[in-house]
Amino acid sequence: MAVTTAPAVPQLRPLKRASSATQAWRRFTRNKAAVAALIIIVLQVLMAVFAKYLSPYDPYYSDFSATYQKPNAQHWFGTDDLGRDVFSRIIYGTRVSYAVGVISNVVIVLIGLPIGAISGLVGGWLDYVVMRVIDVLSSIPGLLLYILLLIALGAGVGNIILAMSITGWIGIARLVRGQVLSLKESDFVRASRSMGGNTSWIVRTHILRNSLTPVIVSMTLGVPGAMFGEAGLSFLGLGVPPPTPSWGQMIGIYQSYVRTAPHLIVVPSIVLAFTMLVWVILGDGVRDALDPNIRS
Repeated sequence: MAVTTAPAVPQLRPLKRASSATQAWRRFTRNKAAVAALIIIVLQVLMAVFAKYLSPYDPYYSDFSATYQKPNAQHWFGTDDLGRDVFSRIIYGTRVSYAVGVISNVVIVLIGLPIGAISGLVGGWLDYVVMRVIDVLSSIPGLLLYILLLIALGAGVGNIILAMSITGWIGIARLVRGQVLSLKESDFVRASRSMGGNTSWIVRTHILRNSLTPVIVSMTLGVPGAMFGEAGLSFLGLGVPPPTPSWGQMIGIYQSYVRTAPHLIVVPSIVLAFTMLVWVILGDGVRDALDPNIRS
């Protein structure tokens, strides 16, 4: 009598679930506009790093026989009142504008994020003291404070970043505090706590991760805002001292040339506006990628 054997049951292997970072990256790469914005930002950073090799002319060299030239084959963006090549100065201006815009916002986030998170998590008298300090600092006009600090410390990129960071963290701290207070009482945090999750794990996994989305969006909007702030300070003579080029400085100095030599203000304005648009598109893409409600 033949003995029949049962067919072997294949062993099912557990599916490997992608990490949160991998899922976020996949969602981000599906947004073609955000990917294009990231590529443009990377190219601008590379342009700032290798400005010496990319600029066709010395941005500090003055050719008084070629002043106020309109865009042409030799000078793609024309020349300024001293005969300097505008295209070369735009390339070198990427260094200053990005340094002021990005570094100041990184410092602002590094200060405001922990202050807002601790204030919202601890609450009580600490939250009261922190909010009262924020209220006092908020009553000081930002531009007035920038002017006073730069008069006392002197013009320069480092001093501009310091001036913008002293009170710039207030908005981030308030934003993070509000997010933390809201998330502490959310259903998924309560469920995590009831399942045995400790405070440290809940803060890392739920609260901080969900609080980063508005912070990133705020930061992307703050980068061009800081560039515009540097433009206003340069107009008052308190920004980056000449002859060091920056987009904001070029807009501030040559605003009176809008009729006689419009390229001197139109070109840096377009570059600055385009950079602002790129950062906003990138922020929207990162926000969608980090949204926990979106599944890959």
